[in-house]
Order: sequence, then structure tokens, then C-alpha cells
Amino acid sequence: MAGIVFNKASGLNDSIYGKSQEPIKLMVEQGIEAFQAYSIVDNVFMMDETSNYAEKYTSETALGDFEAVGEGGAYPRNTFQEGFSKVIEPEEWKNSFEVTQQMIEDSKMGKIKQRANQFTLAYNRGREKFATSLLNSGTSTSINFGKNNASFNIAAADGKALFATDHPSITGGTSAQSNYFGNAFSYDALSYVEEAMQKFTDDDGNILNVMPDTIIIPANARIKKQVFDVIGADSGAPGTANNSFNVQFGRWNVIMSPYLTNASGITSGTDSWYLMDSSFNEAYAGLVWLERVALTIKSYVDENTDNNVFKARSRYGAAPNNWRAIAKVNPGLGTVLS
Repeated sequence: MAGIVFNKASGLNDSIYGKSQEPIKLMVEQGIEAFQAYSIVDNVFMMDETSNYAEKYTSETALGDFEAVGEGGAYPRNTFQEGFSKVIEPEEWKNSFEVTQQMIEDSKMGKIKQRANQFTLAYNRGREKFATSLLNSGTSTSINFGKNNASFNIAAADGKALFATDHPSITGGTSAQSNYFGNAFSYDALSYVEEAMQKFTDDDGNILNVMPDTIIIPANARIKKQVFDVIGADSGAPGTANNSFNVQFGRWNVIMSPYLTNASGITSGTDSWYLMDSSFNEAYAGLVWLERVALTIKSYVDENTDNNVFKARSRYGAAPNNWRAIAKVNPGLGTVLS
């Protein structure tokens, strides 16, 4: 995540308010940094920064393979073609909080810290809810988000929903591909979805060597138990008397979020889950989080209330680009693998 810019309003430096600004700033910064260790934003998205109003993410199709041409044969002439592209435009986000003059005069640092902590939570919560909305609503191409019901295009670069059974090829070099499956989490399901992702191809049908390494789940006790029952033992197929080596042991990063939800209509007693190749996500800009302006906080004294008002704004955007980095598994909704 980009840094935090904290500006003191003119005339406050020598006031009683000015003396409180540095500790408030520290409280905000520490809270945001601590949150990053558990963040979907920082652990799932490819983080990028820009100085432009928008950025375009694209790819190129594969170059043709080397050919046997015989002694003295001519070099084959192969070309690249631009693949599907996605433009991401950062949105402006704002909030504010106040510290009363009485709090400062009475040295109520506990209450001031509480206000700063509430602000930090609101900032982090908003980012997390926006990030996870791309996963929760990933079978749609748009969402309405927040109290203002702002509309966002969350289609992947190919114009399809991030999670779809019919991702097209721009060259026509391969049939439609799916990253949307319907298995409840289990040892077998994990193996089947992993295999399906390893067979993802580029637009010309070349295997991409996608190697999923991350399991993303809602913070529900039910699926946490299922996941760690499967990947937490080095021998034995979970739930059976089979004592063979567990090929899923020790191979996965697990990311959990309370903001991930079940899709409506899925089988009762099951949860949605995701597999992601974190290296592919970084290399090919799968899920992109674009920072335009770091969190900037300005402070002024409201003449009507004598309160010290802290205004905060940032500009960021997020969208899926290359769907191949991640797969969603909605039990009962996607294609069942076996």
C-alpha cells in the first residue's frame, strides 16, 4: 500500500491542537499498518501505483513455437497480437472525524485514540469490503457499492465476469475456458480444481503452467475446519482409513476474510472458496489494485464548534484483468469437476 500523507493546516502548529496531531497521526498509521497483515487487499491483489488518471492493462498472445526447418532453412516469421485489455480508473474516496477542544484541554488521549482507531477501522474496512466485493460478486460484470450506490465495472479484460464458464480467446486459438466450478471443499475437490487451473491456456492454446498456491476462504469455522483437515496432515486422505501420503500437505497459503460471503442459492452447509496462483497474479496482473493518491489527512479548526476536524481522502481503484490467476468454487452453482 502507498504511504500516508499527513498535512497540518496553517496556524495550528503552535496551538494546543498542533501538539495533539503527531500522536493522532501515529495512531492512524500504526492501525493501518497492523491491518495489512490480514488484508485481502494486500495479500490477494497485485498492488500497483500510478500518476495518471487511469492505467491500461493488457497482454500479448504467445509467439509461435520453434520449428524444424532443415539445414539452411528459413526462419519462421511469427508475430504477437495484443490480447484483451482492461482500463482501471482510480475513484476518489473521502471521510472525516473530529477531536473536540474539550478532549484536548482535558488531555483525554484515551477518547482521542478511540476516535483515531474508529477512523482507521473505517478506512481499512472500506478497502476490504470493496476488494472482497470483486470476489463476492465476481460472477457479475458490475456492482453497486457503498451508501452512494456507486457503480463499478468489474468485468475481466475479456468482457466476461471474472468467474465464468465461457472465457473466450481473442485469436480463436482455443475453445472457451472456465474458472468457475461447483464442488464443495474436499481433498478430491481441491485436487480437481488445482488440475483444472494447471491446464489453463493462453489465447493460442499454449499451457501457461498456472500453479495455484493460495486458498482463499470466508472466516467461517465450518470451512476453516474442512481446509485444515485436508492440508494439515502429512499422511492419510482426510476422512478415510487411507494412510498414503497427503499430496496437499504443506503446499498452500490460506487467506481468510470475514467480508467474504456465500453466494445466494448455494447448497446449504457449504461455503464458496477460491484458488489463486500468487506468482501468476503478480506477473500477469490478474487482480489489480491501483493506488493513485495515498491516504492524505488535513486538519483545521471549525470556527462554529472549535473542534479539530481531520479530513481524509485517497484515490484508488481495483478490477480483475487476467482471469487465469484465480478460480472460484461455488458448491452447487459452477461446473462440477470429477
